Amino acid sequence: MFNEEDIVHRIIRGDLRAFSVLVAQYEKLVFHVINRMVNDEQDKEDICQEVFIKVHHNLSKFRFESKLSTWIARIAYLTAINYLKKYRKPMFADQVQEVDNYYFTHENPQELLVKKDMNAYVNFLIGKMPEQYRIVLTLFHLEEFSYQEVGDITGMPEGTVKNYLFRARKLLKEQLEIYFSKEEL
Repeated sequence: MFNEEDIVHRIIRGDLRAFSVLVAQYEKLVFHVINRMVNDEQDKEDICQEVFIKVHHNLSKFRFESKLSTWIARIAYLTAINYLKKYRKPMFADQVQEVDNYYFTHENPQELLVKKDMNAYVNFLIGKMPEQYRIVLTLFHLEEFSYQEVGDITGMPEGTVKNYLFRARKLLKEQLEIYFSKEEL
């Protein structure tokens, strides 16, 4: 069983094996957060490494006021945001970040799917969403954080998190209904 307090105290005392255990425990979480925000593969790896460097350097400041996973996800989120601000690299060049003007293209889903892989299509649809929708979907559904934890990670009020989740699910549902209605033809 992964004991957060024990691992943190061992790392602070200089136990490198304990830090590798922490990295193994949270590398998927960090990658999921970064992956939904940054497009370039090399940049993703660099940012993930930067996140764990920040975690290691700041672990002595962690006070167990939240779960360690929430704290690490927040570092990942803020590191990705800072990267995007610094390099101004949008996830997609043609992506519209304005939520009110957001829409999916109506490309033929069969061209997008490789061997009708629904998971790939859903990930494609999520990837086309505005950044705030992608991140709340990832944190809530893939990483299973609560509304409060997603809010703590992103700095959004809990109501905004719920609103973005509702809108993102609605967009996904609409696109999947379009796909399935074309499948029936």
